[in-house]
Amino acid sequence: MDMRIYFPGGLKVNADYNGFIHKTDQPVMGGGEGSAPAPFDFFLSSIGTCAGIYVLGFCQQRNIDAKDIEIIQSMEFDPIKRMISKINMEIKVPESFPEKYRVALISSANLCAVKKHLESPPEFNVFTSLAGK
Repeated sequence: MDMRIYFPGGLKVNADYNGFIHKTDQPVMGGGEGSAPAPFDFFLSSIGTCAGIYVLGFCQQRNIDAKDIEIIQSMEFDPIKRMISKINMEIKVPESFPEKYRVALISSANLCAVKKHLESPPEFNVFTSLAGK
């Protein structure tokens, strides 16, 4: 399971993975062109979209139309650590959403694999090697 990261110019950094090119750039105020999301933006959106796929699956299994459901993800920033300290996810459901499933819907969003990896992070091993070897 390999991902190839490369540098196409400027402050752009791309990743080839699973048949897709994930393009990133830095915002204009950070010296980039703002032509693509910043890598950290992808990180944050991966959390929300991962929770979203579990919410969608929950609804599909119960024949509940998810069209009017949305997740509002908000981040709280710790200015001392200069990191996000809390991520809130508000699952907005229409009035027609069955009350009996609201707690279970939260439980399904909490199954998100990205969130689980943050709760039990992998070991990182960063090293250099010579190109072509």
